[in-house]
Amino acid sequence: MWIDMLLVDVNATIMQATINASRVGAFRPKLTAGNMYSISGFDVSRCASNFRLTDSTLMIRFAESTGFDEITKLVSPLPIEGFRFRDDTELIGLANTSSQLPDIIGELIAVKSTVTDPPEEKNRVMATIKLESDVSVTLSIFDAKAVDFHQKLDRMLIDPKVIVATSINPKMVGGRLFLNATSGTHIYFDKETTARENFFYRLVVRDTGLPPAAPLLKGYAKMESLTIAEINSFIITAPSQAIHFICSGKVCRVDPEKGWCYVACSKCSKKLQRTVNSFTCERCVNHHAVGSLRYRVEMVIADDTAEGVFVCFDGVMTKLHNLKASEAVKLLAGDGVNPEDAQIPPFIADMEGKDYTLS
Repeated sequence: MWIDMLLVDVNATIMQATINASRVGAFRPKLTAGNMYSISGFDVSRCASNFRLTDSTLMIRFAESTGFDEITKLVSPLPIEGFRFRDDTELIGLANTSSQLPDIIGELIAVKSTVTDPPEEKNRVMATIKLESDVSVTLSIFDAKAVDFHQKLDRMLIDPKVIVATSINPKMVGGRLFLNATSGTHIYFDKETTARENFFYRLVVRDTGLPPAAPLLKGYAKMESLTIAEINSFIITAPSQAIHFICSGKVCRVDPEKGWCYVACSKCSKKLQRTVNSFTCERCVNHHAVGSLRYRVEMVIADDTAEGVFVCFDGVMTKLHNLKASEAVKLLAGDGVNPEDAQIPPFIADMEGKDYTLS
């Protein structure tokens, strides 16, 4: 096990530091988040190109000769916190690139949770967050971090208004922006730090123009378990809206006429229009767009109550089969064949007759 951390200096520069497994025992007892240290005798190397935690391309590596001592008397004042907040435009630019893990701050609108008491093996929390640009995004938190988030909310006497999430992984799915928590994500609420406190009072002034007379309560609810008949009824009768649910069923058939993949814009994930010599993205207004192959599979799934048509996109199919669409196309016979016109790969066709849980 190694330790990654973020350090901030007197110039408010944030830099990643790493302690490898062989040195964790020597340095771990000295580490306390929020304390100040002097560091000497360290190595400097380049950060990995993927999932960077800071804007710097360099990082500190603790060596055998590294000195690491706590400072009790400050020579120069140090920032008490440091974040890399990104707005929705910047998040879209980072989506699906795996290049950086930025931070976000926003207003917590709603939370849906699958966490039970006691928690089960698989857990998920989905938080709807309104950014400063008034764009709402969904942050998904999984497993142990989902349990921590749920239990922290459960212990609070009032529902929080402001949320900060660090080291999140932005994704574009079906033309929409989604955010996934990572193993390094930390969640903070309301006035726990200066950044959140400032945002909290800006929200209060913007919403009411007056100091808060009472907390603005936000409820959270468990993700509903629905039958396919209930889902069909909801789609037919309810106003157009996003819902989160869990259901189980058997794949009756995969529709081969609808294909299994499409060429998407590598920036916004919208389907590209093919021309003679290039691809065009109408959303990005780019006539020479760079494309990437993505899954899109239509299938009929049934339970004891009804059957319905479900569309499985790239993230679901890649996670389910542990195979990217660009890798799957190599399983098909014939070079130079347009993947969008090719037959469905065998592992997708083999989904027929199998039971799945959808959420």
